Amino acid sequence: MDVVIIGGGLGGLCAALDLRQRGYAVTLVERQHYPFHRVCGEYISNEVVPYLRRLQADPAVLQPADIRELQVSSPAGRTLRAPLTLGGFGVSRYLLDEFLCGRAVEAGVTVWQNATVATVAFDAASNQHHLTLADGRQLAARVVLGAYGKRSALDRQFNRPFFSRRSPYIGVKYHVRYPSMPRHLIALHNFADGYAGISAIEEDKYCLCYLTTRRNLKAHGTIAQLEQQVLARNPRLRHILEHAEVLYPQPEVINEISFAPKSCVEDHVLLCGDAAGLITPLCGNGMAMAMHGASLAAARTHTFLQGQVTRPQLETAYSADWQQHFAGRLQTGRAVQHLFGQPLLSELVVNGLRLWPGAVRQLIKRTHGNPF
Repeated sequence: MDVVIIGGGLGGLCAALDLRQRGYAVTLVERQHYPFHRVCGEYISNEVVPYLRRLQADPAVLQPADIRELQVSSPAGRTLRAPLTLGGFGVSRYLLDEFLCGRAVEAGVTVWQNATVATVAFDAASNQHHLTLADGRQLAARVVLGAYGKRSALDRQFNRPFFSRRSPYIGVKYHVRYPSMPRHLIALHNFADGYAGISAIEEDKYCLCYLTTRRNLKAHGTIAQLEQQVLARNPRLRHILEHAEVLYPQPEVINEISFAPKSCVEDHVLLCGDAAGLITPLCGNGMAMAMHGASLAAARTHTFLQGQVTRPQLETAYSADWQQHFAGRLQTGRAVQHLFGQPLLSELVVNGLRLWPGAVRQLIKRTHGNPF
């Protein structure tokens, strides 16, 4: 086997399509079965569209929402608006991931669903990786890409520092109908110890996703109480919570979301997407970063499989690529996050930025990339 990809999110699926398009034998291992929901904001910058078209996976066939403007509100409901220079599109991961998986299978990628990689071991003598699945199946590959998301048992195997430290953050997501909101708008609404994003996806639906802390949830007991007693203090969020039609009975929830710096190479495994580094949802561009990371990993993997570089050269070059394209975005994201979540500071920031539109444009630019 040329390449095994662990994880079938956007990074893993795009890397699989890319490498298969280059002629390699690719197996992708995904622990769930498509289609399924993920806790995700479901807004994607248009910077990825040329790449998806090259992969024969143009998202236009999914009829996504066309998103062109950003709105930010303070906890008291004061707002600022700014145009999104490149714009973006909104589509659910439930639909998009299944679409990309279908394209990968059609292209000849072997996709193992409901399968979990238990261990990955690198054998220096054979210059290969050996993978063992939870059900006992085994694989060998010349290159392994880790695209398994925010947190995995493999992070413990790799002894990654962030894995041993508890993260205070949790994420909650709903799909709703909310015709009061323009479909070209993505809105970010602040509240005490968190912020929520809402934007249109396919059909007449919207994705409502918010980040807060375990402490905030524990203080109020349940998600419903948290929403009524904390989120609803922001009048913009209160209107959504009172008037939106929730489309599935229970929200999707994820714990232990870590924004700590991470390495993009562990034990000779190239990591991409959230496994390599997570941008704060407030900056709303993690899905585009996952796809861009896939393109970088696939291009560098190609040079290695063609015998043009050694494995150390592959890892050094990929690390340099990753730092060049994403380190600044993540750093900006962490800095922006510190400006929001505290009611008084959030009010000051939003009021200040309303008078300084150039700064808003710069923040958007620093958290988005160029078409690739």
